[in-house]
Amino acid sequence: MNFHEVRFPASLSFGSVGGPERRTEVVTLANGYEERNTPWAHSRRRYDAGLGMRSLDDVETLIAFFEARMGQMYGFRWKDWADFKSGSASVDPDFLDQTIATGDGVQAVFPLVKTYRSGGFSYARPIAKPVAGSVRVGLGRDEMQEGVDYEVDLATGLVTFQHPPEENEEITAGFEFDVPVRFDTDQIQTSVASFQAGTVPNVPIIEVRV
Repeated sequence: MNFHEVRFPASLSFGSVGGPERRTEVVTLANGYEERNTPWAHSRRRYDAGLGMRSLDDVETLIAFFEARMGQMYGFRWKDWADFKSGSASVDPDFLDQTIATGDGVQAVFPLVKTYRSGGFSYARPIAKPVAGSVRVGLGRDEMQEGVDYEVDLATGLVTFQHPPEENEEITAGFEFDVPVRFDTDQIQTSVASFQAGTVPNVPIIEVRV
């Protein structure tokens, strides 16, 4: 697909608003009860990278990034400051953060996932864009060594082991990650508020499937 493996400047995305979106179809029956269904297995995130009052240098950086992506044409990486780690936001990723799979003695390739849990229920989110140098992987509660025991594809989030994990062996991982997104507009409007600052009122960003 049309995707550039480059991150939107993190200093400009800091302070943006946004988060996960679900699509739920609600039908109210004649007796007042509801039937609820969703066509989406996974949530989709939206953000607004409107910069507000920033320096003209920041506005220039945004315009250059937008032009290089040709508007909506090419996707890119986005750092979601509210959710970019496999574990707690206050600590560095640990190889025990997430259980991503269980070995069967045959399979050697596994996707990274982050599981969200609440009240006995959970949702497993595929992670396709891990951050270089942040991925740590474990087998049976022992940490493995990247480049020796496994390799990570930063463009897909797939972990490939040199040898298939043994049957019933727990596979764990910790990582930082980006969200694959694109601009949700083909137009950027700017205003020079003063000689030192500019305004970009609205820059919609939407997650893409990869």
